[in-house]
Amino acid sequence: MPPPATPRKRPRQQRSQETYDAIVEAAAQLFERDSYAGATTNRIAERAGVSVGSLYQYFPNKDALLYAIGEQHIRHLRTELAELTTELRRTMPSLPACVHVLVKALADLHLARPRMHRLLYDQAPRPAEAAAQLRGFQRDIAAEVEYHLRRLGVGGPAPDLTAILLVQGVEAQLHGALLDPPRGHTIEEVRQTVEALCLKALTP
Repeated sequence: MPPPATPRKRPRQQRSQETYDAIVEAAAQLFERDSYAGATTNRIAERAGVSVGSLYQYFPNKDALLYAIGEQHIRHLRTELAELTTELRRTMPSLPACVHVLVKALADLHLARPRMHRLLYDQAPRPAEAAAQLRGFQRDIAAEVEYHLRRLGVGGPAPDLTAILLVQGVEAQLHGALLDPPRGHTIEEVRQTVEALCLKALTP
């Protein structure tokens, strides 16, 4: 029996997958609109166009729904990363342009659904499998950053270490100041400052 914070079962047929996806999307919309505490499984089922019994076939509780939203988020991140990698390898930009593209892409991912992103960061249950997926995504971004550091001849004697520290640092800055800018500052100022800090760290 799976732990209570994860989906009860996975869909195996197309129709079941459509039902599963509809429930997850409905949960994401209501968590974002009404907050995690304000949304109920009855309302989620109603918005998804299914019975609450159908919802409980897949999800034992709201934590399991939040976990499924997190999984969906990771899949979306990987799709975006693949497209970004292709574009960077095609254009081979300068260091300032490379930093701009990478930071802006990460910022846009955070800002697409800011309330939901904050909910996932602050409240989403993180069993070992989910934590491993997040670490894997970070390592994949870091590998792409390392490639460009080596290509551009920056990053110090250990570009692999520099890359993972940069990625983790930028992630922390975006999760904090970008989603909740300090008083008197805008989201755009935060993004530009993150870029400036990266460039300062990488410029010999």
